Amino acid sequence: MVLLQLTETPPWLESLFTSKHGFVVLFGICVLEGAMLLRFMPSELVVPSALALIGSSVPTAVSIVALAVAGTTVGQLLLFGLVRRAGREYVLQKRWFPVTESRLERFDGWFDRWGAVAIAGSNTMLFVRGLLTVPAGLSEMDGRSFLVLSAVGSLSFQSILAALYLLGGHLLAL
Repeated sequence: MVLLQLTETPPWLESLFTSKHGFVVLFGICVLEGAMLLRFMPSELVVPSALALIGSSVPTAVSIVALAVAGTTVGQLLLFGLVRRAGREYVLQKRWFPVTESRLERFDGWFDRWGAVAIAGSNTMLFVRGLLTVPAGLSEMDGRSFLVLSAVGSLSFQSILAALYLLGGHLLAL
């Protein structure tokens, strides 16, 4: 049952979500989001769109959230590894990386001030999701620690989105 209709989902993406490969498409989109390569829709619409188009029963919602967390964590881990190997200047020179030097310096400050916990916290926040991946990749942080903190933050973010979607649909149905 579709609780809310989202008009911002591109039609081609809607057809992919509703196909028999909807979960594979969701995972791929979440990997792109985690690696900061998602340009065709805001990351805040990924899980709500999946809930609207694939289904919003509790088991389906749990599956969607779990897949979104796995996908975004894989994407962030790929970006973490790229930054670790190629360095800050390499990433800043790439057109696909949406952050300026000055903005990245601000995130460096967050990471310096709050340490590893900033990874999970920033992954829960709108508009800054994943941006501490670069400072983390340049730090001495262990990849496993990054993986866990990234997943915890993504779980929080995706769960909040799913809960808001389901609550909104429930309230509209009253």
